[in-house]
Amino acid sequence: MSNAPIIFYDIPSKAPGCAWSPNTWKTRYALNYKGLAYKTEWIEYPDIADLCKKIGAEPTMIRKDGRPYYSLPVIQDPKTGAVISDSARIAEYLDETYPDTPKVFPAETHVLQRAFMAAYDGATEPLVSYIIPAVARILRQGSIEYYVRTREESFGKKLVEVWPTGEAHEVKWKDVEAGFGKVDRWLNEPLNKGKPFVMGNVVSFADFMIAGEMHWCRQAFGEESDLWKDMMTWHGGRWARLVADLKKYEGAREEDMTD
Repeated sequence: MSNAPIIFYDIPSKAPGCAWSPNTWKTRYALNYKGLAYKTEWIEYPDIADLCKKIGAEPTMIRKDGRPYYSLPVIQDPKTGAVISDSARIAEYLDETYPDTPKVFPAETHVLQRAFMAAYDGATEPLVSYIIPAVARILRQGSIEYYVRTREESFGKKLVEVWPTGEAHEVKWKDVEAGFGKVDRWLNEPLNKGKPFVMGNVVSFADFMIAGEMHWCRQAFGEESDLWKDMMTWHGGRWARLVADLKKYEGAREEDMTD
């Protein structure tokens, strides 16, 4: 059995610390929380599908037209030979394969956590109009054209037209805050009130999902931006505290990637 570290495939950026993707952050948190040795391989957007096919990673989903869609994160575990895609499946694999490490999905919470993730995505959907255009400014040259082209095809308009401006911004940004406010109310139910995590005092995958999105916003908007500073004040500073509480699981700062 190989003693080589797990290979973790992530998408690079020009932002400080390099890591930015909310989906790959879930896996980065999981690996660090479990204390598993790994090394990051940085893959630009246009190269993701070819990499996945080469190493045998399953597509994340099948499009309506039948074409497979490949995305990161993906891990390759030399100890078992396994290649796993999708952050939730990766977490489940790590829990099963390394049972003596802390559980990312505590016992019998898989279904409830997946339900929470779906509800969270629905509540925070208004963020999309801001975050997707913002990401384009931090990607490296190898990913920008692919990212912008595919996102503009999805929106049916230029990315600069997706970003709300003027009065539309005033309304939309309040919608973003209200969406996170809905999540805050869930977490402030009487039995969980005052506790730091989705499961009270227990860290789980759901926390990594939320904190991963916080990193996404910080990197894409910029730490000195008005949007990021505003988010960190929302709901009594809940989201700022969550990132701070999980900081010990962020791992070593990756070397900045610049063109």
